[in-house]
Amino acid sequence: MSPNTATFLEIPRPALILGLAGLLPFVWGVVTLYSPALAALTTEAIGPRFSGPYVGLAYGTVILSFMSGVLWGFAANTSGAQAAVGYALSTLPALWAFFMVGGGPVSAAINLITGFLALLALDYVFWRWGLAPRWWMALRCILTGGVIMCLLPITL
Repeated sequence: MSPNTATFLEIPRPALILGLAGLLPFVWGVVTLYSPALAALTTEAIGPRFSGPYVGLAYGTVILSFMSGVLWGFAANTSGAQAAVGYALSTLPALWAFFMVGGGPVSAAINLITGFLALLALDYVFWRWGLAPRWWMALRCILTGGVIMCLLPITL
């Protein structure tokens, strides 16, 4: 990271709170993976796709696609060749999610983890180009770490 990297304390409170709240479906997936009683209650109340590995895998796919849109927005703040490269790079997380997340839960989780790690690398590129806010990498490292920690139990 560069000397201009913001610290955790410099992340705007709304971005931090909403980002952390965005981890809740991943956390719920882990909780219901390890608690059969909560998984059964969730399945009965709102359906099986909202418990266990299913919620984390479905939500992870949505978030990778969402982050493609965020990167597209960053690319829109530049022009010329950099914009063209930025637009192309911004499509990769959504394409990865579309083509690589499927099959069984273990392979889907491994592919999502790989996608989120690659997304973090793309975040860094856009941040280094000055297209993302100064605090961006501090937030993205926290959130990516949280997502990966929640997806790892699915791979076991």
